Amino acid sequence: MVKLIVGLGNPGKEYALTRHNVGWWVLDRIAERFNETFSREKFKGIVAEVQGRCGKVILLKPLTFMNRSGESVAEAAKFYKLKPEQILVVSDDLDMVPGKIRLRPSGRHGGHRGLMSIEKHLGTGSFPRLKIGIGRPETKEQVASYVLQPFTKEQLPLIERAVEKAAEWTVEIIDGNPVESKSASFNQD
Repeated sequence: MVKLIVGLGNPGKEYALTRHNVGWWVLDRIAERFNETFSREKFKGIVAEVQGRCGKVILLKPLTFMNRSGESVAEAAKFYKLKPEQILVVSDDLDMVPGKIRLRPSGRHGGHRGLMSIEKHLGTGSFPRLKIGIGRPETKEQVASYVLQPFTKEQLPLIERAVEKAAEWTVEIIDGNPVESKSASFNQD
């Protein structure tokens, strides 16, 4: 059963609306549904606690910046004595089109530096992950700036719907449903 849900992103107002922060967007939606706020700093991040049908679940937004997310996750995992399968990580994914989401019980980092950091600090990639597609820029050289830019006006409605569905799936997990592989896609209407 999942006891820790981590949304990947970067701290600071300048990053709030960027593609790299969709993990934080999902956690914000979840906190809203439970009438909770991210008001405490802990584990090199900010946390909120929500009460699901099967007990307390911690929501964590690391403040370490994306490439060092594993530091925050490892601290929380150690404190709560969690196994990797009890940690759900929500992140962006360059290899999926905007508006696509995918939930998996485990997986690969796919070059995502935040996921790489978590794998390094946990010593395994065997943790559940929920990825939200953000699309890929035309060239590899553009990736760093692309992930730190806001979505286009065409992409934003797709992302909003994907974030809403991701929050819905995550609430089901908080309420005790197992993490099972599934995906959904939202297209331009």
